[in-house]
Amino acid sequence: MKRLFFPILLLVFMFSPLQATHNRAGEITLKQLDDLTYEITITTFTYTLSMADRPKLEVQWGDNTFSYATRMEIYKLPHFYQKNVYITQHTFPGPGIYEIVVQDPNRNEGVKNIPNSVNVIFSIKTTIFINPKIGGNSTPVLLNPPIDRAAYGQIFIHNPAAYDPDGDSISYKLTICTEKDGKPITGYVLPPASDTLYINPYTGDLTWITPSDTGIFNIAIDVEEWRSGVKIGNIVRDMQIDVFNTDNHPPVQTEPGNYCIEAGNILSVDIIATDEDGDSIKQWATGGPFVVEENPATYVVDRNSLKQGYSKAHFEWKTSCSHVREQYYTVVFKAEDNHFETPLVDLRNMNIRVLGPSPDMPDLIPGSNAVTVTWPADTCLPVTGYNIYRKIGPAGYVPDSCITGVPAETGYELIGQTKSRLETIFVDDNNGSGLKQGNEYCYTIVSVYPDGALSFPSPENCTPLVEGSPSILEVSVTEHSSSGTIKLTWIKPSDLDTIPATGPYEYIIYRSKDLLGESMTQVGSLKTDDLNDTVWLDESVNTLEFPWSYQVELYNDAPGNRFLIGIPEAASSLYPDLTGIDNSIVIKMKKNVPWINYDYSIYRLNSATGDYDSIAFTTEDQYSDRGLANGVEYCYRVTSTGWRLLDGQLYENVNHSHTSCTTPVDSIPPCPPDLSGFSLCDSGYNHLSWSYSDTICSYDVVGYKLYFSPTTEQSPVQIEEFYSRDDTVYNHFPENSLTGCYYITAVDSFQNESKPSVRLCLDECSNYLLPNVFSPNGDGVNDIYRPFRTAYVERVEMTIFNRWGLEVFRTEDPDINWDGKITDTDQLVVSGVYYYICDVYEYRLSGIEAYALTGFIYVYSGDDNEVFIETK
Repeated sequence: MKRLFFPILLLVFMFSPLQATHNRAGEITLKQLDDLTYEITITTFTYTLSMADRPKLEVQWGDNTFSYATRMEIYKLPHFYQKNVYITQHTFPGPGIYEIVVQDPNRNEGVKNIPNSVNVIFSIKTTIFINPKIGGNSTPVLLNPPIDRAAYGQIFIHNPAAYDPDGDSISYKLTICTEKDGKPITGYVLPPASDTLYINPYTGDLTWITPSDTGIFNIAIDVEEWRSGVKIGNIVRDMQIDVFNTDNHPPVQTEPGNYCIEAGNILSVDIIATDEDGDSIKQWATGGPFVVEENPATYVVDRNSLKQGYSKAHFEWKTSCSHVREQYYTVVFKAEDNHFETPLVDLRNMNIRVLGPSPDMPDLIPGSNAVTVTWPADTCLPVTGYNIYRKIGPAGYVPDSCITGVPAETGYELIGQTKSRLETIFVDDNNGSGLKQGNEYCYTIVSVYPDGALSFPSPENCTPLVEGSPSILEVSVTEHSSSGTIKLTWIKPSDLDTIPATGPYEYIIYRSKDLLGESMTQVGSLKTDDLNDTVWLDESVNTLEFPWSYQVELYNDAPGNRFLIGIPEAASSLYPDLTGIDNSIVIKMKKNVPWINYDYSIYRLNSATGDYDSIAFTTEDQYSDRGLANGVEYCYRVTSTGWRLLDGQLYENVNHSHTSCTTPVDSIPPCPPDLSGFSLCDSGYNHLSWSYSDTICSYDVVGYKLYFSPTTEQSPVQIEEFYSRDDTVYNHFPENSLTGCYYITAVDSFQNESKPSVRLCLDECSNYLLPNVFSPNGDGVNDIYRPFRTAYVERVEMTIFNRWGLEVFRTEDPDINWDGKITDTDQLVVSGVYYYICDVYEYRLSGIEAYALTGFIYVYSGDDNEVFIETK
């Protein structure tokens, strides 16, 4: 038998310093997966001749936590570049602004505008604004790599080719490259220029006129993201440019131009590149049209056209409705020559805006005081609704090829919206006030897309209102009961001398139990030789529960010559539609009439006298009667005063409403309180408290309900109810982990429950550290190896090796509890250095998350036993 020692080279290697001078460029982008969870992509470009290489990078999340992102892809590129793509996920604790920082030692050597770059830590950062009020948000993606080559004394242009999948606006500015913790580098300066170096804030074109020195230079581009005028995030891209002194000239491409194109059409553009030095040329392109899911664009080099110093490529994009958005798409065309020493690149941009096609012309159904507008549903499936515009008289507007919607100078006014692609009917009654006779009303429709983009307008269509004959003037309640009376009056036609209608005549009266007259039924008739008989009393009708609509038809009733005279119109009775809310009743004047009501008198039943007392006068169609007692019934009547113009003559009218009763009820929930909290990791509980900054909407709160979910994915459940408005503090002792999400609601005296508060997610106790010194020598001090931790860990997979790589201990106990003895023996390990690998399975907001710890333990056991591997 002989004894052999096998040193583990890995351990020796881990004690050797690495030449960490490799980082050249990079950026961080985020893709939102749910409310608080994001997929993070870190892209770096490194120097391949460096010994340093990072399979993982630490990510500081801006919420006082960090974790590691694993490299998923490696691309070996020319000129000693390596592209590294790291991907991980993270769940943020709640809404807020988070600056995400990735740093790694160090930058590559010789960056001329960064002092002593080889000793400067490389860092990149991205800021994200999480706010449920602004909706979901993923950062832009930068499709043109952050590495480029320039020539001394020649104009250099670069564009990051930013594409925002959410359609948000993007702006650009130069900033300072960063070092440790994302701080600006001390002594950093912009690269030297013979004239200027700047970036276009709108297009992203970085222009350097001209490089006045050779070498390696780094710049930082701040790519800002905006929505509705609010900044919602930014990416700081760190970019490296190599400047060479060369006689080579870059290729030159034809200008592609900018385009507006209606969805469904094809955009085709040829790009020709030429090189004055006769070098062969490589052409390629990048940008948003190439990464859309449906019908991505193509860019194909014409191989038959290739010759020295000449190349042609064809861009083609078959657009579709899914491509419609407010912001334009940018395509970056690049041409690179194959110069044997210093290849150079020419860059050209093309901006494309994809516009929604116009809806079909609307159909118009005029009434006496309203117009019903209908149109076919837009065939573009992404459409989320429509804007309806009205104008008196036609505009004759012909849209410009790049202008969507309806410009204000057309005279059209936005009067309504629908919220679904299939919602294609709109009744224009001037918000309940009725349209005036004597005008020609014109309408156009615009489709609305998810990001607010508008289509071209539909062709306009116009119509006058229909002046009914006979024209109704009064529909007034004269007796209030379940068997009451309504008085109906109308104006006799004035133009009977123009038609062969000599009488006798018959008026036929129709009634419908609704506002719009959708189910007219004959309820009476008047045979007369005198058309001045224009009053009808409709008796035994319920004037308490609902409104009625009426229509009067006039017939020439001569034997053998009976025919309808004129086109009848409908008019409803006035109905006070009541809604009882907290200590108030909202009264809406419901009616469908061809005249204009200009004021209303409100009457309320006096329970003491039995009379209806006047309580208010308004010119609006809605009135709120406040200061009432909840739970008490109140009854109302309304009298309207109105007018209409018929054949140039003004008619005024007074109409009395139905009787309507209801009870004020507190159906309005209180506002949710503001929830705050923190974890007491050592004590094992989460401390929660809540309060109100606005006491007006919380005056009747009588209690609260608290909800909890251990992860962001699980549905919250109620864990506690509080029956006093002053009970605003709670300590929660979760079963497995302090990690979890909370929200609280408020309850008022009528048991109305508020909306949930902003969700508060706590994930503060992720702290699992392994000591590096252990002395199992029986002195009662540090005899058991345990972690320093406040983390809540489901289990670990801990393995400890001696210096020869022999396993000496293994456990899944989160507290480890190693007594220094070799597994399954009673023998203490010898004093020395031991290496461990520990996979930790920790409770986090996303569920059980695993991460690995590695390191060394210095064991002082007081035992000099040796452990050997025996071979025969």
